Amino acid sequence: MEIVIPVLLVIAGIGALSTFRVLFEYERGVVFRLGKLLRAKGPGLVFVLPFGIDRLRKMDLRTVALDVAPQDTITKDNVTLKVTAVVYFRVIDPAKAVIEIEDYYFATSQLSQTTLRSVIGQSELDELLASREHINEHIREILDRGTDPWGIEVTGVEIKDIDLPQEMKRAMAKQAEAERERRAKVIAAEGEYQASTKLAQAAEVMQNYPAALQLRYLQTVAEIATENNSTTLFPIPMELFAGLLGKGTGGKVPLDGAASTAATPPLLPSGQNDVMELAKRALEAAAPKGEGR
Repeated sequence: MEIVIPVLLVIAGIGALSTFRVLFEYERGVVFRLGKLLRAKGPGLVFVLPFGIDRLRKMDLRTVALDVAPQDTITKDNVTLKVTAVVYFRVIDPAKAVIEIEDYYFATSQLSQTTLRSVIGQSELDELLASREHINEHIREILDRGTDPWGIEVTGVEIKDIDLPQEMKRAMAKQAEAERERRAKVIAAEGEYQASTKLAQAAEVMQNYPAALQLRYLQTVAEIATENNSTTLFPIPMELFAGLLGKGTGGKVPLDGAASTAATPPLLPSGQNDVMELAKRALEAAAPKGEGR
């Protein structure tokens, strides 16, 4: 009798300790009493009957990041791809996650792989590359509907990487290069068109004002003179010296050299020699100083 009482006290103490369970904030305990579901308890201190009458199974409610294995798929336009993705899901109904499915993690992983291959097989390559967010949302909706009876909520799906064959990468690079060249040619053509428009307007102004052409000519000469050139050759129109050569031709100099000096009396005593000397001085003034000529 003396031995039975301590044994009973030990058993009672063990049973009392086993009746209390502590669950964290992110945990829930699904309680079965004699094999029948009661309800999900927690968090905090939870009371269960000892000696196998009540059994508690803990469920984690935190979001799980599931890495989907690389999937070899074929797109709608017959392009072979290898796609990897990640799926984010969490348990929202612990009782369903325990009763409705044997292993919700493995089931969600398999459903994610099959859904990923199915959606990519229904999409073209350009759509997959340009509308990845739309593809992600479409996969998420399908997974969420499939896992809802299990008490699982799929919060997000992200396609991490799309591995293209080397032949397809080279073809896409050629396409991008051709597109860049097309844009460059269009931009150059637009620039030529705008430049020709401005040149036509400038030609109209110079046609009405002939002195503008001479000013533009002198400006070009000044720009050439600023360069580090040892020798600069440029033609000088004789019309610039019409006032120096004579007045009898109405400001025009005969180009055949057969005109009489009596018809166009020179303003300078030395005639043509003085004009050439004046042109030579103009060239010396336009040339850079300190350089050979």
